[in-house]
Amino acid sequence: MPGVVVIGAGPGIGNAVARRFAREGLPVAVIARSEATVEAELALVADSTDADALRSALDKVTEQLGVPDVVVYNAALVRADALGELSVREHMDAWAVNVVGAAVAAAHVLPAMARRGSGSFLVTGGMPEAKPEYVSLSLGKAGVRTLISLLDKQFGDSGVRVASVTVDGGVVPGTAFDPDRIAEHYWWLHANPDDRRLEVLFTGQLPGGA
Repeated sequence: MPGVVVIGAGPGIGNAVARRFAREGLPVAVIARSEATVEAELALVADSTDADALRSALDKVTEQLGVPDVVVYNAALVRADALGELSVREHMDAWAVNVVGAAVAAAHVLPAMARRGSGSFLVTGGMPEAKPEYVSLSLGKAGVRTLISLLDKQFGDSGVRVASVTVDGGVVPGTAFDPDRIAEHYWWLHANPDDRRLEVLFTGQLPGGA
């Protein structure tokens, strides 16, 4: 039975999204850089910046669970850095996590979703406005928006839902930005494929304004 794959299933949003989809009865597979701590039918170790390892992990998920209903790309390199602070290598490393890993995953799974005529590819966004104190992250999240737009243009007409959840605040359990509250938007996006928005901004409100 196809289910959900969460790439970047560390503490916080990734685990919360996995739990939220599991509540709906979907099998859960997680891919993380180290052993995942969330309960899942399948837990695999792969670095999102290692294209071969990431594709291999996605193949193992498909072999065991089928072509996923949902892929959530939640990997990110979040750090404070100002203009001129990072080397070219450091910028490229951040870009690899924040954007290229999502592109690799999308290229590997979306054609099969498109052939089936259904599926969701959701990416954790952020930085609705660029911030000079977070240069690499601001660039990366802008790249995510462009990637989502490109993927929708290529696959949207085939029945695949592509969108991002842009989190406008620090993720802290027990607050309005509790990861479990944020996870509701991922489920809502998947459960409402006719809503064609490419980006949902989370400002602390649940779907429906609660």
